[in-house]
Amino acid sequence: MPQLYLGLMSGTSMDGVDAALVDLSGLHPRLLDCQTYPYPPELLSDLHLLCSQSDNEIELMGQADRAVAKVFATASLKLLEDNYIRPDQVQAIGSHGQTIRHQPTGNNHFSLQIGDPNTIATITGIDVIADFRRKDIALGGQGAPLVPAFHNAVFASSEKSRVVVNIGGISNLTYLPKNPANSIIGFDTGPGNTLLDAWCKLHTGQEFDDKGKWAAQSCSDPELFRNLCSHPYFSAPAPKSTGRELFNLSWLQKHIAALHKKLEAKTVQATLVMFTAATIVSHIRQFKDVEEVYICGGGALNEFLLEVLESELHECELFTTEELGVAANSVEAMAFAWLAYAHKNKIHGSIPSVTGASRSAILGTYCSAD
Repeated sequence: MPQLYLGLMSGTSMDGVDAALVDLSGLHPRLLDCQTYPYPPELLSDLHLLCSQSDNEIELMGQADRAVAKVFATASLKLLEDNYIRPDQVQAIGSHGQTIRHQPTGNNHFSLQIGDPNTIATITGIDVIADFRRKDIALGGQGAPLVPAFHNAVFASSEKSRVVVNIGGISNLTYLPKNPANSIIGFDTGPGNTLLDAWCKLHTGQEFDDKGKWAAQSCSDPELFRNLCSHPYFSAPAPKSTGRELFNLSWLQKHIAALHKKLEAKTVQATLVMFTAATIVSHIRQFKDVEEVYICGGGALNEFLLEVLESELHECELFTTEELGVAANSVEAMAFAWLAYAHKNKIHGSIPSVTGASRSAILGTYCSAD
């Protein structure tokens, strides 16, 4: 009998809601379908506003919380309709929500996701498990990244040590050692698509640089590259996580202005590709026994970025997760379907060596559709 779960995910790039329909009845999760549903332009504008301090934030957040939930619910029902699945055939929805603020350090550190799970449950008629980060944060962890437990369940090998790199708005990696006595380690490496997409949108009007073709038309600027790489985040030890609070368009523009020279827009884009690749590679090289690297997330579609990564990681074999039977742009949404399954089956979904929490835990808050 199938055990169907829905996973809903929208990352820091905010390019839409990824909805994955997953069968978790077998030894390994089986993806049945995954689609992306864009946010309405007005809501997307509000979400961008909520990612930085502004006036009347609570009013805006409260309304966006409900609006995001309605988009998530509509995406769920559309995906089920397209696959001829009734809501009562789905065990639960795992909803990540939309992160609008991530402050992983300090006395009262927090991570805030919106997209009211009660609204999703009411509209879809399906139980929802959400709010996956707060339990880990309550235990002293950073609440991020959350996908390493899923990576371990699906991608680990007893024959080769692997690294899985998710290149979303922010990039994160999971080190999966072949020796089970060694710790699984995961953390955010820094910017993924967030700066690439923001710079591309500003100068071309396009939401992203298709296959990295625009960046590939230019060489990078060495001085800008060095300055971007000098951020202390990159030399900080794990556990660590980050977001648009640190790495955003304003931060990039300050670095460009400090050069006191004119740079072509495509030169900056090329530099950002090199910068993104370099920060990923330097973190992978901390693990000396890695033989295989698997890329997933939207960045897996950037052919220029993959070429740079492959040339830098000549000591490893580089693949996308397609090689392991999982579509590269479906991994994170699948992970939240799995986290919902883990919650219902009392499986711990966090890894202390990843987040820095005092112990592992069952993650998420349960919202009944009844």
